[in-house]
Amino acid sequence: MESAGCRIAYKVRGDGPPVIFIQGVGVHGDGWSPQVDTLSSRYRCLTFDNRGLGQSQSAVGALSIEQMASDALAILDALEWKTAHVVGHSMGGAIALQLALAARARVRSLSLLCTFANGRDATRLSLGMIWTGLRTRIGTRRMRRRAFLEIIMPPAALAGVDRDALAERMVPYFGRDLADQPPIVMKQLGALSRFDATPRLGELEGLPTLIVSAAHDRISPPVIGRRFYTAIPGARFVEMADAAHGVPIHDADRINALLLDHFQRADGV
Repeated sequence: MESAGCRIAYKVRGDGPPVIFIQGVGVHGDGWSPQVDTLSSRYRCLTFDNRGLGQSQSAVGALSIEQMASDALAILDALEWKTAHVVGHSMGGAIALQLALAARARVRSLSLLCTFANGRDATRLSLGMIWTGLRTRIGTRRMRRRAFLEIIMPPAALAGVDRDALAERMVPYFGRDLADQPPIVMKQLGALSRFDATPRLGELEGLPTLIVSAAHDRISPPVIGRRFYTAIPGARFVEMADAAHGVPIHDADRINALLLDHFQRADGV
């Protein structure tokens, strides 16, 4: 499917009410496999590669959250889906938020996982996070993989495990070796840093909105999720203990249960 000069690759699986899943920085659509594997028994699950990543490759030029939200809407149009439950993680949450603000009538419910209304929050990092981030780009490939795991996994999930084997198991979700960063990542981070929907959050009053934060998330700590909770009247906030930024993967069962409950509430089931 074409959208503003980029051929967007997407997949649809399952049957039932439609759900669109939107991924974050440097992650392709198959990163949602732990959700699709479970929820596709009840829902039509749409995943896709954001422009410039995976199979959605093009000379993207300038990149923005607004353009990526337009890409998501273009897929809904191509599928002739009038409405869908919208789920976004990290940068994908910012895209989901923009989609809801731009086309609220298309959104049955909104789920924002470990994300930001103001993308600059993602770049205001602590010294510890800066050091961990640097370690994902320098050193041996094994060192870079292990540093990346520290960002996406909580300490308890890394205690006493074979981290090399764990990094290998992550490859299908990220579409790459954890030691590597796709070229588009810096443009995605730049697009995120320019996005700020904070002044408009009140416009989402009445839209069924679930906000999930993870207690050990170094990128989007729970204080950011609580800001959503107070700024979107009627939103529901859940803070997950023993979870980190990669919670849709490392604790898929809990995330899936939260999403299923949220979808059913929104649909009046």
